[in-house]
Amino acid sequence: MAAAALESYASTKAEKIETDVLLKAREACYKGRDAFYSCLDNESNKKPTEIASVGLLYPSECKKSRQDFVNHCRASWVKHFDRLYCKNKRVQRLLDDGGQTRRGPLSLPQPASASST
Repeated sequence: MAAAALESYASTKAEKIETDVLLKAREACYKGRDAFYSCLDNESNKKPTEIASVGLLYPSECKKSRQDFVNHCRASWVKHFDRLYCKNKRVQRLLDDGGQTRRGPLSLPQPASASST
């Protein structure tokens, strides 16, 4: 009898997706993400001592915000956001280097002319 009631409950609830719950979870994830990455930017002058996913290093001052971020987001999202943050920082560093490491136009060797006299 209990199995029939459980089956009846599952069949009615399987089709209903709690969109407001999903929305609140996403918003909590985004809030945790934004808090962590803003802590990273604010504490960028401090030596990173903690290791996150994908090789991201962060200072111990951001440990609490990192834990909140990890607790509110799926692991795959955390990894995705860490990769995205690292990629954006790498691109920004390349753009902000003032052209010191970039070289001018590439000069390729010219092919030898067949009719040299």
